[in-house]
Amino acid sequence: MKVGVLALQGDVPEHLRALGRVVPGTIARPVRRPADLEGLDAILLPGGESTTIARLLKDAGLWTPVAERIRAGLPVLATCAGFILLSARLESVPGGRDPPTWRFLDVTIRRNDYGSQRESFEDAVRVEGVPGRPFPGVFIRAPRILAVGPGTQPFAWRGDEVVGVRTGSIWGLTFHPELSDDPRIHRLFLERASRAP
Repeated sequence: MKVGVLALQGDVPEHLRALGRVVPGTIARPVRRPADLEGLDAILLPGGESTTIARLLKDAGLWTPVAERIRAGLPVLATCAGFILLSARLESVPGGRDPPTWRFLDVTIRRNDYGSQRESFEDAVRVEGVPGRPFPGVFIRAPRILAVGPGTQPFAWRGDEVVGVRTGSIWGLTFHPELSDDPRIHRLFLERASRAP
C-alpha cells in the first residue's frame, strides 16, 4: 500500500514512523502538493493546529484536491486537528477563530476542550476491532465530540465518552495514536483500507 501523510504542519514524522513499523511493504510518503496525492491508497491527516493546517492546505493548492479524493473513496485516518477538518459542525470557542471544515463526518465537536497543552494526558481507550489491552490514548489540546449524527458510527471510547468515529473508510480520532508507540490503530486502519472498494 501507498499511504500519504499530510505534511504541512503537525505530527508528520510520528505518523510516518508509525506507518513504517505497521505492515511490511507499506510505502509511507509525505503529501505537500497536489501531485503527491497520485497513486495513494490511503491518507493520514495529523494533529497540529487546525486553523493553520486549513490555511496551509489552501496555500498549497491542496484543499480541494484532498477533499475530492476523500469524496471519491480514498480512506482517511484523521487525528486531533485533522479530525476537526473532517467534522460537520464546530461549537465555537470564545475568542477563537474556527477553521473551515470539509464536513465528511456527521459530528459536532469543540476544539481544545480538554484544556491547554499543560493539561495534556494519557488515558485508556477502548477501540472496536483492537483486541487485548486498552489502547493508550494521548490527548493534547484535544477536541471533544459533543454529538454524533446518524450517518457516523462511534468506534472508540474513553470510559463512556466517544473519542473516535467513522463513516465508511473516513476515520476521526480526538487523540494521537502516533504518539503512543502502539501500532494497533494504524494496523487496523490499513487492514480496513486495503479492503475498501
